[in-house]
Amino acid sequence: MLTKTSMIVIMELYKRRTVNLVLILFEGEYAIMIYGYCRISTPKQSIERQVRNILAVYPSAKIVKETYTGTKFQGRKALEKILKRVKANDTIVFDSVSRMSRTADEGFKLYQELFEKNINLVFLKEHYIDTDTYRETLNNQLSMTGTEVDVILEGINKYLLLLAKKQIEIAFEQAEKEVQDLQQRTKEGIETARRAGKQIGQRKGAVFTVKKAVYAKRKILEHNKTFGGSLNDRETQELAGISRNSLYLYKRELKEEYEQLESIDALKNKYDKFISVMEKKNQK
Repeated sequence: MLTKTSMIVIMELYKRRTVNLVLILFEGEYAIMIYGYCRISTPKQSIERQVRNILAVYPSAKIVKETYTGTKFQGRKALEKILKRVKANDTIVFDSVSRMSRTADEGFKLYQELFEKNINLVFLKEHYIDTDTYRETLNNQLSMTGTEVDVILEGINKYLLLLAKKQIEIAFEQAEKEVQDLQQRTKEGIETARRAGKQIGQRKGAVFTVKKAVYAKRKILEHNKTFGGSLNDRETQELAGISRNSLYLYKRELKEEYEQLESIDALKNKYDKFISVMEKKNQK
């Protein structure tokens, strides 16, 4: 709502025909906003599909992106920022209801709170629960006739409201169930693979090996003071031609390997064999 002071300023600007400044005022604090909220569960997933879907329908939407699992108590910071800024008549667009919430109770509660604040919610894959659809159901009540038939009409109106509300609840419940089903299928798949003798994930102590790392680790074993050599970390780093972060990473991995072999000589022999195998492959 415009304050009295704001109205005076706008009227004065209008009298001076400073139309551009008036538009700036309205495009700022008082403009109706459309937010496009996009969420993925892990950084490995692509969020661009959601962005494209929203912009295809709402080209002017302000896109807000977030990575949030929905199962950990870490807070949906990006969504919370929208909720703090959103005002009556603004719109929040979701690619699907599952992007708003993964739990039915939380989602339906938030839906009701925003609806009561006259904030529009749009779900591209479930338009039947958009707030406009719900609002239309509320407004399209059967008119009373002033006769005994009104008892029946009143009952029908209440039933239609309950039906509309139930549709929203079911949509959130379905989204939550899909997540639970996916988690269950993932667990079952992992267990099936494990029983079939397949390695799930990296074995404890296993190290991803590349040629440069093998040569660098062999030099670290031979020359670094941590493993009985004479060079400090900076000197070892220069000798091996690696970054400081790589040096610390390789040293940590070598220490883990040493704990298994319990012998520096055995560890050196292990890397000598690695180098020998790689050099033979290069000669072929």
